[in-house]
This record gives sequence, structure tokens and C-alpha cells, in this order.
Amino acid sequence: MPLGHAQDIAVLKYGGGGDWYSNPTALPNLITFCNSNIGTKINSKPQTVEASSPTLFDYPFLHMTGHGNVFFTDEEAENLRVYLLSGGFLHIDDNYGMKPYLERELQKVFPDRTMEELGADHPIFSQRYTFPDGLPKIHEHDGKRPQAFGIFEQGRLLLLFTFESDLGDGWEDPAVHNDPEEVRLKALQMGANIVEYAFKN
Repeated sequence: MPLGHAQDIAVLKYGGGGDWYSNPTALPNLITFCNSNIGTKINSKPQTVEASSPTLFDYPFLHMTGHGNVFFTDEEAENLRVYLLSGGFLHIDDNYGMKPYLERELQKVFPDRTMEELGADHPIFSQRYTFPDGLPKIHEHDGKRPQAFGIFEQGRLLLLFTFESDLGDGWEDPAVHNDPEEVRLKALQMGANIVEYAFKN
């Protein structure tokens, strides 16, 4: 696991014009939920870190989201690769529209790998909370099924990409999307599973 605070989470800032800063209440709400329900002690105010920064290694868990274009320089891609292979974890939550840009840029980070879909039997779906059908559907966009993809290193999941689920929208303050409480709870529980899995592995 990277150096620094053992249970801190940071938002990954990236180039390309995508709105890396979207869902501003999402991560603070998830952190509050985790600290209250799964025994974490995460700093309640997540920091922002750029992909090229050496401070990347201060955070064992990075969260990334947005709607559109993503761009990594070669320096950023190399820094991310070293970070992830050194024990870091990156959760990318597609807020809608990221996937083609993300897949292109991840080829810079891991040119020899592609994302693999996680089956519903992956341990990330049976941490503190159980999701027997895998990733829950939080928001409808194109009517597609929710999918979780990952990149692995010797069996360790080091990058998780959640697609057609929009967990972050479910983590936001209730007034933002007016989601039913049961939908928000499902999103927060799945988020807590991701956090718990990342910190244990």
C-alpha cells in the first residue's frame, strides 16, 4: 500500500476537458457512510490530486469520475502505473460518457492489458454488504445493464471501472437527484464494499 495516511481517499484530477470535479457531495457522503457503518476512519474532506503529482502515493484510494473526455500525458500515465502496481487502488465511476475516452487513455497506463468484466461472484460484491447480482443499477442512461470492469495484477484488483450504474449520483445529497432512499442506500452500500475491499487488499 502506498505511503501516507492508511485510509485517505483523493479525487483524481485529469486533463482533456472532462468534468473531473462533478458530483461534489458524493465522496464526502460516501466517506461519512463508511466511517459510520464499516469502521473506517477516513478524512472527511477528500483532497484533490493530479495524476502527475508525487503526492498521489499519499493516498491508498483514488476516485475518478466525469462525463466526457479524459487525457493522460505520458508522465501521468507512468505515474499512475507505478502507483497502481505499488499497491494503490483506483475506482473510476462513469457519470455518463467516459468509457471510450477512458479505454483509450488506459492503454497508455497499461498497454499490455485490457479491462476484464467482474462476475457477480467477485469478492467486491460480498464485503460488508451482499450484492448477489453484482453491480447495482442506480441511474438509467441508455438502458444498458450495469457492469464492473477491472485491471488485475497477480490476482489483485487494482483498478475498478463501474459503468452504466452511476454510483456517484446515488452518493450525492438527496436533493441533487431526488433518488428514493432505498436507491441511495444501495449506492452507498456498494461504495462501502469498494472501499472495504480496497483497504483490505
